[in-house]
Parts: sequence; structure tokens; C-alpha cells
Amino acid sequence: MKILLNNNDLIEALYKASNLGFVPTMGGLHKGHISLIKRSLKECSKTIVSIFINPTQFNDKNDYKKYPRNSKRDLSILKKLKVDYVYLPTINDIYLHKRLSKIKLNKKDRILCAKYRKGHFEGVIDVMDRLTKLIKPKKIYMGEKDYQQLFLVKKFLKKRHNSRVIQCKTIRDKNKIALSSRNVLLNKRNFLKASKLIQDLIQLKKKLNKKNNISKILLLNKKKLSKVYNCKVEYLELRNINNFKLSNKLKNSKLFIAFYLNKIRLIDNI
Repeated sequence: MKILLNNNDLIEALYKASNLGFVPTMGGLHKGHISLIKRSLKECSKTIVSIFINPTQFNDKNDYKKYPRNSKRDLSILKKLKVDYVYLPTINDIYLHKRLSKIKLNKKDRILCAKYRKGHFEGVIDVMDRLTKLIKPKKIYMGEKDYQQLFLVKKFLKKRHNSRVIQCKTIRDKNKIALSSRNVLLNKRNFLKASKLIQDLIQLKKKLNKKNNISKILLLNKKKLSKVYNCKVEYLELRNINNFKLSNKLKNSKLFIAFYLNKIRLIDNI
């Protein structure tokens, strides 16, 4: 496993690389990341994993400061997996050049997390564009846990790069909660709360099939979940996975949620 600490190391290492798989991460590696890496190792000749906590996608400075960091543990996991390259860029490596044109989301895309986290997806798209330009992978592996992020990045990169974004299923623990680096910030009580809330959501989606006025039911359940779990539910919406429009049918749709437990923001889609 080669550790690449700057852009010069990266260019030198990838000079003759072909059929390259790329897994972008912000560290805090868990089984979700590991599933992406294993798929890349299986499908590609070489695999590169980046660890970069991108400051531009955090709309809250405290969230950036508190984001889980454990590079020693992350590198140990990657070494055991026999990853070919690990890219650990500095902020200057990524943002060496200014963009010629500012990234702006279309009005129709300013929904769900984009509505509540101003500048978040612009930061995600920007860093993914820059990383893809530097690494030039054949395939980029991303999970469905942040489905909106996957949708927007895929749409943006498709127009500008030859790299293909590979969509990978969300990995959940036995309690049904989606694996996330932020889960480590939850105490045991709130972790169990989050798990039960997601289990309730899975049951709710099954029941929606037999209901007509889905938007009204979701509004009532948003209030109910907030009360039962003493949490702030930011949104609870059923949207079409192909165009992200609000949906009144379960076919090709997912239930999207964002909620806070003791100031820790969690998202999921079912």
C-alpha cells in the first residue's frame, strides 16, 4: 500500500495506472466504506482511497471541528484490505487553483439537504470534480446512504469526465441504522433511539402502499416521530429516485429523512 501525501506523489504513482477504481472518503472508515473498497478491489486492476475532510461542504464550523478523525485506525483498515494507494491531500493540494465558474445548484435541486445545508452540495460537487480531475479513475464507488449526494455528483461528473460513478447499496447494522462516520458521536441511548426511529420508518413505508394521501400521512408522522423520540425531524418526504420530484407512489421512490439527536444530524433513505 502506497501512501500519497501530495499531488506530486499522486501524479508519479498513477502515471501508468489503468482500470483504476476510486473510493472517496472523509475517513472515519466503517463497514459501509469497506464494502465500497472491496467492490473496487474486485472490479478494478488498482484501487485508490482518498481521505480528505473537505471544509467547503460544512455549513457549520463546529460540525467540521467535531467530525470524527482517526487516521491511524483508517490506515490500519486500508492496509489489511490491501488497497493499492491511499491519497491524503492537504487543503492546498485540492484547492490550488480557483474555479473558473462557480458551482450553482438548479432551483429544482435545492431540496432536502440542499434546502437546509446552504452550500453543502456545492462544496461536495466541487471537491469531487477536483479529485476526479486529479485521479482520473475509470470507476468511482459511492454509497446510496446519501442518495441526494450520489444523484447530484453523478449528474455533474457525467458531463465533464470519463469516470463512471458506481452506485452501491447502503450497509446497515443489525438494528437497521445506516452505517455512518457520525454514528460514533451518538451516545448509547441516542444510538438506540436512532435505530428504533429507522425501524419505525421501514414499517411506515410498508403501510404507505395501502394509503392514498401520502403527503398528509408523512406530515403527521413527522410530528409523531419528533414527539416520540424527542428529536427534531428536519424533513420526511417521499421522492422519485430518478428525478427527485415529490412522489405519491412507492414505485421508484424512496422515503427521505433528516433528523437531529442531541445536535447530531443523521440522514437516511428507505
